[in-house]
Amino acid sequence: MSGYFISGTDTGVGKTLVTGSIARALVQSGKKVGVLKPCETGCRIQGDGLVPADAVFLQDMSGCREDIDTVCPYKMQHPLAPWVAATLENVEISVARIASICREMLERYDVVLVEGAGGLMVPITENMLTLDVIKLLNLPLIIVARLSLGTINHTLLSVKQAQSSGIKVAGIILNQLLPDTSKAEETNPQVIKRFSEVRLLGQMPFIAPDKRNDSDYLANLATQHINLSHFLNL
Repeated sequence: MSGYFISGTDTGVGKTLVTGSIARALVQSGKKVGVLKPCETGCRIQGDGLVPADAVFLQDMSGCREDIDTVCPYKMQHPLAPWVAATLENVEISVARIASICREMLERYDVVLVEGAGGLMVPITENMLTLDVIKLLNLPLIIVARLSLGTINHTLLSVKQAQSSGIKVAGIILNQLLPDTSKAEETNPQVIKRFSEVRLLGQMPFIAPDKRNDSDYLANLATQHINLSHFLNL
């Protein structure tokens, strides 16, 4: 059994899409995959409850049999940092509960993918950042970063902050968010690899909106473009 915490350099870098693609590829390789999205904000209202779209996507892609309240124990409506949204909505986030769910999943699944909210310095509770949660869970970190201009700074800062906090950075995945590429997209991978001294696990190509729910297509992309065999124990 193994687990990984997947965080982004920022919000909107495509880490849910990348995480789901990896999960599906692992399932197709014969692995039993668990997924955990501890906190999701910006959830839509449906009936008397909230629907965590990212967590539902991860559950569908992985085939994880846990109920949605286990996959995503904390759901908030406001599209804000978890602690801020939870405070506004009178939700008390228990990091101990998150850790307990993660430990139980690690016992039942071959691979567990835990997806964070935003980046490493996002507050989860009044006293804990995402960084602190990763340390508590004691999982290696995979950083998802955008491929475009500006990513060098964000990615290197994330790597250095994680490493200085004693977190093992298993690798970086670059995600192409736009259909067209520029010189920045062509050169950023080499620069990040040189200065981070962290392995690049892969580079996901642009995924058209009409393909973002095609599980077989996404799994195929992950298999082709991410080094799953070395880092995810295939």
